[in-house]
Amino acid sequence: MNKFASAAAIGLLVAAPAVLDRAIAQTASAPEIVIMKVDTVKLAHAYRGSKVIGATVKNNAGETIGKVDDIIIRPDDRVLFAVLSVGGFLGIGDKLVVVPYEQLTFNGEQAVLPGGTKEGLKALPEFKYRAG
Repeated sequence: MNKFASAAAIGLLVAAPAVLDRAIAQTASAPEIVIMKVDTVKLAHAYRGSKVIGATVKNNAGETIGKVDDIIIRPDDRVLFAVLSVGGFLGIGDKLVVVPYEQLTFNGEQAVLPGGTKEGLKALPEFKYRAG
């Protein structure tokens, strides 16, 4: 073994305990994973995100008032908000706004925002995605 390889091997042996200690500390502080049984019958009637995103949003009068652009999921893993695209034509000149997800109801692949209007949605503050 040459001098360089010997020095590298000694360096690894010296550094290994510190790396191992950090790995153990990270593992010790990691949250415990809980395995749970899911009621697949109830889940079968849930809404898939891929079907919700892109859904037309209508009010209870049947007027189209927007489209679901995205769903915002907070770090605590709860879907809390729907990003709606309002105004514009064919994606040009539209504005993104956010509404609480629980305000939407679904009729097949169509979302309904009871009491919603185009004007009311356009009056909401514009939502912008964080860069990155």
